[in-house]
Amino acid sequence: MLEKNYPSIEEFIAFPKIFNVCISKDGQKVAYLQRSTNWDKNSFQFNIWIYENGKNYPLNQPNTDSSSPSWSNDSQTLAYLVKTNERYNRKQIFIKRNIDIAGIQVSHAPDGVRSFKWSKDGNGFFFLAREPEPKNIKKRREIYGDIEYVDSEYRYQHLFYLDLQKGIDKTTACFNLPKDLREKKDDSEEKNKEEADELAVQLTQGQLNVNSFDISAKGDKIIFAAAPSPRVEDSQYTKLYLLDIESQEVQKLDIPHPGRKGRILFSPEGTKICFTFERDNIIYQNRLLAIFNLETQTISYPQIEIDEDIYPLQWIENGIVIDWRDKTNSCIGIVKENGEIDNLIKQEDCYIQSASISFDGQNISYIKASSKQYFEVYLNNNQITNYSHLLENYLYTRKKLIQWSSSDGTEIEGILCTPPDFDPKIKYPLLVIVHGGPVSTSLAISLGDNLIYPVESFIEKGFIVLKPNYRGSAGYGEAFRSLNYRNWGVGDYDDVISGVDFLIAQGYVDPEKVGIMGWSQGGYISAFCSTYSNRFKAISVGAGISNWVTHYVGTDAGFVTRAYLGDTPWNDKDIYQKTSPMNYINSAQTPTLIQHGDRDKRVPVSNAYELYRGLQDVGVETKLVILKNIAHSPYKPGMYRAIMKQNLTWFCHHLLSENFDNFDLLNKE
Repeated sequence: MLEKNYPSIEEFIAFPKIFNVCISKDGQKVAYLQRSTNWDKNSFQFNIWIYENGKNYPLNQPNTDSSSPSWSNDSQTLAYLVKTNERYNRKQIFIKRNIDIAGIQVSHAPDGVRSFKWSKDGNGFFFLAREPEPKNIKKRREIYGDIEYVDSEYRYQHLFYLDLQKGIDKTTACFNLPKDLREKKDDSEEKNKEEADELAVQLTQGQLNVNSFDISAKGDKIIFAAAPSPRVEDSQYTKLYLLDIESQEVQKLDIPHPGRKGRILFSPEGTKICFTFERDNIIYQNRLLAIFNLETQTISYPQIEIDEDIYPLQWIENGIVIDWRDKTNSCIGIVKENGEIDNLIKQEDCYIQSASISFDGQNISYIKASSKQYFEVYLNNNQITNYSHLLENYLYTRKKLIQWSSSDGTEIEGILCTPPDFDPKIKYPLLVIVHGGPVSTSLAISLGDNLIYPVESFIEKGFIVLKPNYRGSAGYGEAFRSLNYRNWGVGDYDDVISGVDFLIAQGYVDPEKVGIMGWSQGGYISAFCSTYSNRFKAISVGAGISNWVTHYVGTDAGFVTRAYLGDTPWNDKDIYQKTSPMNYINSAQTPTLIQHGDRDKRVPVSNAYELYRGLQDVGVETKLVILKNIAHSPYKPGMYRAIMKQNLTWFCHHLLSENFDNFDLLNKE
């Protein structure tokens, strides 16, 4: 028998992963998305797979980048998005009616399709797309260069309708031309825009940035949510609108809850809608469910005994299908208008990534993983894929849930990652990996829950890993999330350090060999530890905040900062200083690696430069790695590989005294 090894970083990145399950209306077929890795193109490839009659098969050729599967009402045709323009990441709607026939492109939106739904009669699609760039802006760019007027000249995302047959006719006419004429035709950008605009009917106009919608069962009305601009900041001013499809009249609904909305759903009879909202538009409060009666113009709130954010999936005859997090576990249930819940899935050690319900509510498909199982697709609680066989060929980390008390008595949970042959009599070096969010959760998934930090490689090197669900994490209720209010960084640090102390007290952690790392909010907490504490031997900061004042003026989501810190920096400088890592820079002494994308709008790269300069000025060893053309998160396998290898080298050097020569990723002769 061959000896098993942990997966290498490259093997780990290349493991397939599944997303976006979609069950057919009759409950007999399931479509889902599989991601694979193309090292030659340095890209992730997404391809739709179908489960039908006990078999799984790919929808398209392996190199086709497809996503967002959606079945027609008769369950015979699958619609999906295909990336038709790699440079601009533009996608168009395709349909496939038979396994033996190639997919047909039916949309030709100039800026691509963002999302879509079938019309109820199956004769077309409603979709979201950005409006074309105005000709005067294009002309200005040609004369003066590319100029941006901040917070103005938006390109709004609107709702369109596409007649299916017109889309098919357009594609048929195009591909009946010889290739040279087809390419010449494609070069005429303005002509293409005019022709594409003739295909789709624009249903919304003006200063409305539509971000989600649903169609009534009769197909006569659309409910949609729209913000006053495409700015992330303006998502907190989202309102709901009702569109009469025949007259194309739009009515703004008199609903007392402006703010970010979850999925909006019509009731089966089309007289009511439901949505979720945050009380007082405060993002760390529970998202509550509201039901609005379109006939009486009244609103009601089911009294649901769930202390956590809930997310509506579908409104069926029996009630509204919702999902929610219960600590590290996922739950799905049906809630009635009186608040009564029938649990469909509620069990320990269960993480559900995506779920879909059949038209009659009798069949359910979902993607689930656990501490002992890889991500799998299920149909009515029966496993229909077998990705977990990947685990049979490798050693992999064992994960278990542990609990401890923070310094203020708050109960904290985390995931302890250990080798299969873990021995509590041995003192292990410890690494702490802090999740982002903060409204996220570290989960006890067997493999494949993190592409940023190489947990399996850390374990192979002899580390054990703690992944804390610090205050603010999802799944632990509103009061727990609210503990971050005006206490960012400080309270998080206590939760992390108390977890480290707890493990040291168990006798199997070497207190002189502890490191910490994290991305986004996890990067902020790591940056806070870098300047606030001397408890760590090495630290890695990924896309983290270092100074809340300079971050506030640069981020595209300043409302998040105001929500947690309680005010602007101009009105309350003290809270911005108290919670900023840079406020403690003179006490910093821990070697710190900083990794940051140069196109990050969520956490601007200025945060990285400020921390880097401050650490250099006080004489602390630091490395700054700027990830070129990367926004807040990496998206290429090669970049994930670089980030992982740099972190592995960084911590092995500082905690295990290993060679540092390969940090620059170059092969030395």
